[in-house]
Amino acid sequence: MPAQVVDQERIRVLIVDDVDETRDNLAKLLGFEPDIEIVGSADSGQEAIAIAKRERPSVILMDINMPGMDGIAATEIIANTVPESPIIMMSVQGEQDYLRRSMLAGAREFLVKGRTTADELVSAIRNVNELERTRRLKSAPPPPTRSVSAAAVAERERGRVIALFSPKGGLGRTTIGTNLAVALHQSTGKPVCLVDGSLPFGDVGVILNVSPKAKTIADLVGSFESADADVLESVLFQHSTGVKVLLAPPTPETTELISAAHMKHVIEVLRERYDYVIVDTWPSFQEAVLAILDAAEVILTLLTLELTSLKNIRVFLEIAKQLGYHDQKVQLVANRSDSAGGIKLADVEVSLGKKIRHTIVSDGLPLVLAVNRGIPFVITYRDSKIAQDIFALAARLSGDAEPVAAVPERKASRQGFRRFAR
Repeated sequence: MPAQVVDQERIRVLIVDDVDETRDNLAKLLGFEPDIEIVGSADSGQEAIAIAKRERPSVILMDINMPGMDGIAATEIIANTVPESPIIMMSVQGEQDYLRRSMLAGAREFLVKGRTTADELVSAIRNVNELERTRRLKSAPPPPTRSVSAAAVAERERGRVIALFSPKGGLGRTTIGTNLAVALHQSTGKPVCLVDGSLPFGDVGVILNVSPKAKTIADLVGSFESADADVLESVLFQHSTGVKVLLAPPTPETTELISAAHMKHVIEVLRERYDYVIVDTWPSFQEAVLAILDAAEVILTLLTLELTSLKNIRVFLEIAKQLGYHDQKVQLVANRSDSAGGIKLADVEVSLGKKIRHTIVSDGLPLVLAVNRGIPFVITYRDSKIAQDIFALAARLSGDAEPVAAVPERKASRQGFRRFAR
């Protein structure tokens, strides 16, 4: 093992803690890891900033409660001045407020002292370092290429719209969409906007613990047609994970004031500024939902391995074919794929005549705890199997495969689908 590490880049760690014994123990612990090197230690936020600027460490372990400048204030400064040095926050306090403030300041991970094992600490350091390396590689300017037309350049630079849909409620669509948006942002380092397109029943704000006073898409009523990117930015919520969020209306009746044309305009404007636009929907074939599905390059269609779910999926696949959606555009996602008593995946694929592209396990405890805390489980339970499945889904969606073009706007074909409206 040590011989293999010599040829690869070592993870250079800065330890920040006002307790001498804690710094020494961490240094000794990490000293046993062949791929980790301690490049400095600091006992205050001010000293941490100075060392970070000088050493440019791969990862910084930051304590929160320190005299003078605390870890959160130091993290915010380092995140802006030395962004290539990601920060793992460590604290004896595990309260939700500390976690939220840390993430808002720019920390990539949050560990609770006394509850984190040595293996979990080392794993967190390696994960954060790898995510930062991936982000730098993907954000590096591409090599010179042959000249292409302005239209081709414009098309390539437009963001990718990914819609989440299920013909039946209660399949975890909103939870998966929310965590997928965060995973895409963390794994690619690119700007991501999450749109709560479940207009009458939006729960994204609840899952992310957003203040009820935050602006929503309803604040655009009366000015949709003239809303440009700057206007849209003014109503987006900046979540502590770094994802921007466009919330659903606060009351169902407001939905009547938002048309399909409004949703189409919002998505087109957002895709010019964000690399990924994740749009949640609701089980319906109303005009607004169809507008979202039309605009999407990929429709992640959720199902569970139950007969009632398969019946509804079969109906939707037939409708999708009539709507002209390409086979690669509609991608099936089996949620709770490991549930006991469920139908086998192979049998489902044979029955539907379509491959299930993605699977997500059932992992109730991390999911429930994350929802109750208002922090996505891909952050609080990054090592859980369900989080790994979401990151795997994000990796496949952010690959180099060419996106499938959205279908042209339909004229007469919509009339046949009004019977499916809510």
